[in-house]
Formats: sequence, structure tokens, C-alpha cells
Amino acid sequence: MSEFDLIRRLHERINVVDGDGPSACVVGIGDDGAVLDIPQDRQVVVTTDTLVEGVHFLDTTQAQSLGHKALAVNLSDLAAMGAQPAWFFLALTLPAPDLSWLESFARGMGDLAQSAGVVLAGGDTTMGPLSITITAMGLVEPGTALTRDGARNGELVVVSGQLGDAAHALEILKAGGMPGRKSRAALESPVPRLQLGRQLRGLATSCIDISDGLVADLGHILEASVAGAEINIDLLPCSASMAGLPGGQRRQFQTSGGDDYELCFTIPVSRREELDRIAKECACPLSVIGKINTSLELVCTMNDGNVFVPQGGGYEHF
Repeated sequence: MSEFDLIRRLHERINVVDGDGPSACVVGIGDDGAVLDIPQDRQVVVTTDTLVEGVHFLDTTQAQSLGHKALAVNLSDLAAMGAQPAWFFLALTLPAPDLSWLESFARGMGDLAQSAGVVLAGGDTTMGPLSITITAMGLVEPGTALTRDGARNGELVVVSGQLGDAAHALEILKAGGMPGRKSRAALESPVPRLQLGRQLRGLATSCIDISDGLVADLGHILEASVAGAEINIDLLPCSASMAGLPGGQRRQFQTSGGDDYELCFTIPVSRREELDRIAKECACPLSVIGKINTSLELVCTMNDGNVFVPQGGGYEHF
């Protein structure tokens, strides 16, 4: 299969969104670059992520799940900024042009692209160790993008969904076991919280997606906001598989495991009641787990009042 045949197949399988909306390309795949028509009343949010075999995913990961996750982790960044997904670019490095693998990969990516309303606008393919780099672009109204630097003293710290299942599933797989279906889905097919991110515009004072672990990512908010926080990690809802673990192990997965792709954000105390409505509209649990303070430190407590000190600060890229 030639490079151009490979690109054509990817384009056919992934780019399944109608081309007449705000994400339409003036010039798309097939030229030296894409030409995008940006609506006059919008700003562009851009994010990029690379997944490398053996570093970010196991070599046993199914191609369809990998296609989904590669796009999902980028859409999760757009969700954390409150952006509406518009376009993405795919740089795919393959050891060999395996047609069956490619079809499955494109199916996973295409299904998510269709549900998110995002258009494949270009990219590159080459031969080498398996890696996937995606650059995603979204749109926001001017001045409405969510950022990490707005948390203020006394505000509530809120987390979406359930944490820890992805890290637990990864540990089981590395040990040669078979995690439960829901735990494995949390690891390989995360759901980016796009609707929630858009709902948080005008409400959340800071926001981040949880990719490296709650402690690490909340720490980024605190650093950018020049603030501290105290959170009760026993307020984090957990799945049945998490609930069955010893307390220390469960807390470790939930605070430092990573790969959750939920949102952590802060809101004023006066607006707490809005969380119930948003949780219902987004079909996503929202849990208040603590408050911002001026200590410049993050303290994790438990229901008994004792302090829990996570082992490690979350995923480290280097």
C-alpha cells in the first residue's frame, strides 16, 4: 500500500462529519496544507498529544481502542478549555501498512470524531515505531476559554466522574491479568467531557483535565493560581472494582493513577447549587471534594481526619 492509498483510506474512514458546518475546511486533505475558515466571533483553542507504543499504551491494545483514545485525549484537553471541537490533524507512524489494523484504528477514531463533530483536516503518515500524534482545534467565544489560573481562596474544588479505574486496569494488564470490562474501557476508551466543559464556561474559575493523576493536575491549577487546597479524597466516588480494594490502594489509584480524563475545576461557593443541574444535563457525577486556600500546598485528608500522602506525584513524562 502506498502512502497516498493509506492517507485516502484514513480520510474515507475517519472524516465522516458533514462538511457544511462551522468545521468545514475551505481546503482539506489532499493539498500541502489545510485552509480553515474561522468564524468571526470565535477564538481558536489548539492542543496536541503524542501516544507512543510501550510508553503510553501496551502493545496488546486493540487498534480500534487506540484510534478512539488517541483522539479522546486531545478532545479532553479541549473539554478542559470549554471549547467546541472543530478540526484535528493526525500524524501516524506505522511499522508496516497493515490494512486490517488500519481499518480498525480508523473505525475507532472515526466513530468518536463523528460523535464529537470534529473533522480530520490533514496530517502525515510515515514508517517507524508505532506512534500517534494528534493536534486538535476547537472554538470558543472570545474571552470564555477556561484556564488553570483563576482559582481563588474559599472556592470549591470539584471533580467529574470516577477516578482510579484506568490505572487499576493498567496494573492488572501489566501483571498478565484481565481487568473487568468497565475498568478496561476506562483505560482504553475514555469519554472526553466535552458537554461538561462547555457548560462550565462562565461558572468554573479554573479547570484542567485529569491525565497525570488528580494530585498532579490539581497541583497545576494551584501553581498557576498561586494558591493551595485541602481535599478529602474519601469524597471521591468510586466504581465497584475500586470499592473492593484496600483503602490505601484505592486512594493511591484515585489520587495518582492518571489516565482518568475527567475534569477537575473550581467554582465559587455561591454557585454550588448549579452543579446538580449540570450533572443531570451532562449525565456525569460531579463531586465537591475540598476548598481552595492560601497555603500554597495541597493537603489530602480522609474521612477520619488523618492526612493521606500519595506515593509519587502522578505520571512523569521524563
